[in-house]
Amino acid sequence: MKIVIVGAGFTGRQLAKKLINERNEVVLIDNSEEVVRHASNSLDCDVKEMDGNNLENLEEVGIGKADALVCVSANDEVNMITCSLVDSVYPDILKIARVRNFSYYMNTAAAVKKHAETFSGKHRPLYGIDYMVNPDIEAAEAVVHAVESGAVSDVVTFENSEYEISRITIAQGAPLAGQQLKNVRKLTSKPFLIAYVESDEKTSLPSGPTLLNAGDSIGVLARKEDIGDLLALCGATVESLDKIALVGAGRIGTLIADRLIKKQDNSFLSKFFGKRVKVGKDFAIVDQDDVFTKEASERYPNARVFKGDITDESFLREEGLTEYDLVICATHNRELNMVVAAYLESLGVGRSVSLVESSTFAQIARKLGVDVPVPLRDTVVDSIMSHLRGKSVTGIHTVSEGQLEIVECVLSPSSKLVGKTLLDIANPGAFLVMLEKKAGSQNYVIPVGSTVLDANDQLIIIALAEETEKLLKLFGAETK
Repeated sequence: MKIVIVGAGFTGRQLAKKLINERNEVVLIDNSEEVVRHASNSLDCDVKEMDGNNLENLEEVGIGKADALVCVSANDEVNMITCSLVDSVYPDILKIARVRNFSYYMNTAAAVKKHAETFSGKHRPLYGIDYMVNPDIEAAEAVVHAVESGAVSDVVTFENSEYEISRITIAQGAPLAGQQLKNVRKLTSKPFLIAYVESDEKTSLPSGPTLLNAGDSIGVLARKEDIGDLLALCGATVESLDKIALVGAGRIGTLIADRLIKKQDNSFLSKFFGKRVKVGKDFAIVDQDDVFTKEASERYPNARVFKGDITDESFLREEGLTEYDLVICATHNRELNMVVAAYLESLGVGRSVSLVESSTFAQIARKLGVDVPVPLRDTVVDSIMSHLRGKSVTGIHTVSEGQLEIVECVLSPSSKLVGKTLLDIANPGAFLVMLEKKAGSQNYVIPVGSTVLDANDQLIIIALAEETEKLLKLFGAETK
């Protein structure tokens, strides 16, 4: 594929790096000389210093022969206008725009929903944008999923599936400690699968002889209702989250609170988040901003809203916030989120979820003691990558600091794998088919070696990141 990316900031560079590693042709555009110089020195692709919202410039770099245009500049208007401009001349090119402005995003989504019949036909998408990606919604969704799972680990959820993957660290003396993978099934009757193992800063897709040691972190695939049993095998438990404190009442904080406590279940946000999760009666919101706290007080009359300094220990103890079961740090200051989450846990808070900038900071946050760091930029890149994979790919999730990718896809009728068993196609250490749902079935199941692959099976696969492109071709996924 040939992809033109407008915007060479962190997200643009991370996206370009992933695409280059998969041997795609990438052109990166930015109008900042310094940004272009940095990108040129770190990426093996064509990097141009020019305005991305100029059709002549885009044609100069070959937009007419491109498969996709991704606009992730710092300016929402530039991203939207560029997509619209290209769509007017090259309508067949896939166009993706990052849109940070929540009003733009929601108004566009509402218009498409209201006129769904029109946009489902031959009518061009609004603004010529095939997919809009909003970082705030992506981040809030990841935070809420973590809270729904007890805030014990990083969680990857799958649409229309009762299964999820939780990253859990094996405690000293836990039933799993010292066990070979081939022997762990006898420890529980619950269906589960160990998808990956992180040991001594190395990540691998395990096989039968793999030894699980205390201190290893493992990716456990299990039904949501069974995760407590699997946590127990790792020496961890899910505690009741009756008292939750949210630090940060800005846009992301509001989205999180809307999901956790707002009573308007039929609001438009339910399209993104589904039904409201039930939490305890004691919900506190803390922010230093007068406007944010006033709006939060009016929006959530049943919550305790404080205007205060979350780093002030006397304030925390006076209001009893150090006795809470969970703190969610979701301010715009990502570094502060990490430090505050770790600080509050040291004062007695049970668990912590922190919004951080990237997977690199997520690793630092874990070392500081944060239970669940949510990397904002990585969630955006994953969302964009899932749209670039083609219609047969419905989701991409990066795990283990980007070393692994989880792919949700549909097995193409043209794939050479149709009619084969999983044992026939096994490639230990490269990929693993974790879940399968037959056409017409309502539920995913964990397949076994004798499972036969049929056309249009919905599959969830975990693979080494460098193997993903090869994997998609093997399963017949169209890349455009």
